[in-house]
Amino acid sequence: MTTLKIHDIESAPEGSKTLLEQSLKSNGMIPGLHGVLAGAPGILEAYQTIHKLFTESSFNNDELTVVWQTINVEHACHYCVPAHTGIAKMMKVDDSITEALRNEAPLESAKLEALRTMTLTIVRNRGHVSQEELATFYAAGYGEQQVLEIILGLSQKVISNYTNHIANTPVDAPFQKFAWSKDNVAS
Repeated sequence: MTTLKIHDIESAPEGSKTLLEQSLKSNGMIPGLHGVLAGAPGILEAYQTIHKLFTESSFNNDELTVVWQTINVEHACHYCVPAHTGIAKMMKVDDSITEALRNEAPLESAKLEALRTMTLTIVRNRGHVSQEELATFYAAGYGEQQVLEIILGLSQKVISNYTNHIANTPVDAPFQKFAWSKDNVAS
């Protein structure tokens, strides 16, 4: 049972109507998360803006997926893990990357694993990262820009993951086949 209202264009506050119309145009549907966020126009606008900025960052599709899914899994988001599994398929990310992330397993690519590790470090340590951890990340081929872009992606995921926890947002129909639970993570 949802605990926050999932708005459509008609029920949304005036400031969210255009934003929901954009969601419908971009996605062919209004994702449940966007419907919930519509309850406060500023947070829906912030989420959509941060999403756009993050997808335009220096990260490629594999790297975007690593950051998103690492955070989604760490935050145990029942909605975002399946959604980003489907999104990764649309972005043509190799299934082995998605499955490793969903199961909290190391990635085959050393560079992507360094990104996963740094993302986890930032999330788990609330941004407290040692010089040695930064040096390891930089040695994998990343730089200061990517550290900051992880924080940008984290900002987006805090909005979505926390909202979905509070709202208990139902997984959208196209992503239900990718259902996920932290309790079912392979060891």
